[in-house]
Amino acid sequence: MKKFTIMLFMSLFVMACNQDKEAMAAFEKNSKTMDLLFKSYANENVDYSKFNENAVFRGTLFGSKDSLYLDEIKEMHKEFFKVYDVEHLTEFNYLPGVNPETGKIDGSVRMYYDMKVTRTATDSTEEKSVIIPIYESFDFDEEGKALFIQWYCDWTASIGSLEN
Repeated sequence: MKKFTIMLFMSLFVMACNQDKEAMAAFEKNSKTMDLLFKSYANENVDYSKFNENAVFRGTLFGSKDSLYLDEIKEMHKEFFKVYDVEHLTEFNYLPGVNPETGKIDGSVRMYYDMKVTRTATDSTEEKSVIIPIYESFDFDEEGKALFIQWYCDWTASIGSLEN
């Protein structure tokens, strides 16, 4: 019985290690996708093919509905890029996310960063900028496409400060 217990424990340990390796490999792959998405956002040329067609976005936009979808985000980006420019101020430091039920690494990606948003000058307005500290998390599907995206920051007030 003791030999069986040791063999069972070793099997479970090996399985857990393999799951952790798979999750870390997914995290590394998904971090590269995040890097591409953030760079394409700053260049106002978002690679929307990196999102699942059923992606759900949940953020802190005052007055918006609880969840937004890819077509809505595309339209919001189009309007945003007409007026604002974005610059990421530091290198990205991606953190592995965990499954909220198990607490185990699951391939999702989390990060904290500062984004500088600048309102482009016009004939009647001067150029203005604000730095927005942001926490963001991305969960991915099996194909490595972003499926659930969350962000937390004072986005509405920060962008509003550029209009005064």
